[in-house]
This record gives sequence, structure tokens and C-alpha cells, in this order.
Amino acid sequence: MVWQNAMKASKLKEGKKKMVTVKRKMVLIGRQDGALFATEALCRHMRWPLAWGAKVEDGCIRCPLHQTTHQLDDGAMVEWAPFPLFPPYGKLVGAMSKKKDLKIYEVREHEGMIQVNFSPAGAAEVGSVK
Repeated sequence: MVWQNAMKASKLKEGKKKMVTVKRKMVLIGRQDGALFATEALCRHMRWPLAWGAKVEDGCIRCPLHQTTHQLDDGAMVEWAPFPLFPPYGKLVGAMSKKKDLKIYEVREHEGMIQVNFSPAGAAEVGSVK
């Protein structure tokens, strides 16, 4: 398991999220209810940056552009583009797009840094603060 430094822990306040690049991967890192989470930075529907207005509620993240929703613990899709900003376009793209789960990465706080592990889920618990 290889942990990569993503950002200083002091730069991420409770209830906030930031998009960072770690090892050439764009990652969204957030702190919600005292726990960290890390996902791929772009939504799976139309590749919108989730840092630009995504809502985190009830253990899920919802894209602000078209409302596709994924669980934060495993990335499973809850809703696929139910009501995009421009419904005809969103429904067309949604119908032509393959429905995909959001990639979730292991994340931890270690020695003042927030670190991300891109390896498949292993011993560490996803979303735990350590």
C-alpha cells in the first residue's frame, strides 16, 4: 500500500472539499462529519468537476450540474442524471452514457498531511480519519 501526500490537513476545514492533482490524477478530497473522503474529481455522467458545487449529504455526493448521486463509502450509483439543468440534453447524454460508479480512494490524515492510496481497497477503511 503506497500513500501519496495530497495536501496539508490544515488546508481542509470541516464541511469543505477541494480538487487536487496527485500523481497526475485529479482527486476530490473532502472532510464531512469529522471523516475524510476521496473520490475521482469529475462526475461520471458529463465529467463536471465535483468541487464546483457538489453537495455531500447522507453519505452521498450529488453532482451540481445534473444531480447524479453516488455513495461515498463505495462509489455506488444512487441516481443517474434525474434532472439536469437542461433536461433534454442531459437525458440524451445520460441515455447514451454508460452508467458507472464513482471511484473512491482510501484516504487518511498522517503527520499533518492528507494522504490518498490509489491501490485497490485493502486493510485501511475507506473514509476513515487516522
